[in-house]
Amino acid sequence: MVMMTGSLAVRGTVLWLTPQQGGRVSGPPEPDYDYDYTATAYLPPRTPEDGQAGIALRRFAPGAWRTPAEGILVPAKGNRAQQVIPGCIVIITEGVRPVGLLTVEEVHALAPDGTPIVTAAPVLDTVVEASPPADPVPADPPYRHSTAASRWASKHASDDAPPQTAGV
Repeated sequence: MVMMTGSLAVRGTVLWLTPQQGGRVSGPPEPDYDYDYTATAYLPPRTPEDGQAGIALRRFAPGAWRTPAEGILVPAKGNRAQQVIPGCIVIITEGVRPVGLLTVEEVHALAPDGTPIVTAAPVLDTVVEASPPADPVPADPPYRHSTAASRWASKHASDDAPPQTAGV
C-alpha cells in the first residue's frame, strides 16, 4: 500500500464516461505524441473539494472508451494523504465534473524530481539442513494480497524501482 503524500506513477485501465453519463462531449481524449492528457482527479470517499489531485495520463488508445493507460498522480497542496493501492478507483475530472474512471493496477512512489523511490528489499535469513531432495522451491514467494503491487507486469521506466509497500 502507498499513501499519496507525494507524486505517484500509476498504471491501470481508464474507462471514459459517455456524454450521456456526463462525460466529455467530444468523447475520449486523443493522446498527442508530445503532450500528456492532464486533468484533475480524486479518490473516493474524498471529493473534488477535499481530495483533489492532478493527473497526467499517457500511452492510452486514441478514441477508445476503455483503454490501458499510465500516468502520474500529484496531490494538491494542503490535501491530506490518500491511500492508493491496486484495485482503487481514481475519478478523473475536468473541473469538478467526472469524465473518466481509472482503475489502478500498479503503483510506484516518485521523489520530488520524478525519479522512482527505491527501497531495500527485506533480507530473508535461511537455514539449510542436510536432507533428501524435496520438491523444488518456487522462484517467487506465495501470492499474498498485501504484496499484489509487486506482481504486476509493467513496461514503465519506473519499473526498475520495486513497488512501494510502506507509507511514503
